[in-house]
Amino acid sequence: MEWLDSPSIGFIVVFLGTLFLIGELLVRAKGLFAILGIAIMAMYFSYHLTGDTGLWVVLLYIVGLALIVVDGKVITDGTVALLGVVLMIIGLAVPAPTFIYGTLVSMGFIIGGFSSALFLKVFPSRNLWAKMTLKDKLTSDLGYNSINEQYHELIGKQGRTISSFRPTGTVEIEGDQYSATSGGHWIEANTDIIVTSVDGTRILIKSLENSQKSE
Repeated sequence: MEWLDSPSIGFIVVFLGTLFLIGELLVRAKGLFAILGIAIMAMYFSYHLTGDTGLWVVLLYIVGLALIVVDGKVITDGTVALLGVVLMIIGLAVPAPTFIYGTLVSMGFIIGGFSSALFLKVFPSRNLWAKMTLKDKLTSDLGYNSINEQYHELIGKQGRTISSFRPTGTVEIEGDQYSATSGGHWIEANTDIIVTSVDGTRILIKSLENSQKSE
């Protein structure tokens, strides 16, 4: 496997190995990506390991990968995963024969890791770091105080503009102030209004006089 002496080949090998290993953590690939990633990285380490480095670099790489898994499954804040990434890069760069080779394989690892996110467009996700990315729906049923749900309760309620709307401004409803929009209509301050709709935290109002005319 003398072709692994080339830094560019080393870059490609590490890129592919990382692509499949991290891809296995992100998507449900029935273990295929794990097999490919392990086989590719085993080829890299088996060729570059010497008596000076030994198996400790492989252990460093495995511990780093384990930290990423633990962070994604348990901690979900990314800090332990970042440490795991550093350990994996060290494990890859140390047995490299030259500085340039080590730099290229480190780049291959980083690019491969980011590129693995492309698998999410094709394969079902494992929802690693789901809590950190806020994929869970925050509802009052789960004990959360959802601002969106509170805003939806304003629909149909009346209030008064505190500032002029051109077309955004501040409105007071039942003693509380909110930022709102009049949807392109100019409304003067101290005008009675009614909330017509809410989209997320975007409150759409209409002057009460115009609302009654439209009815």
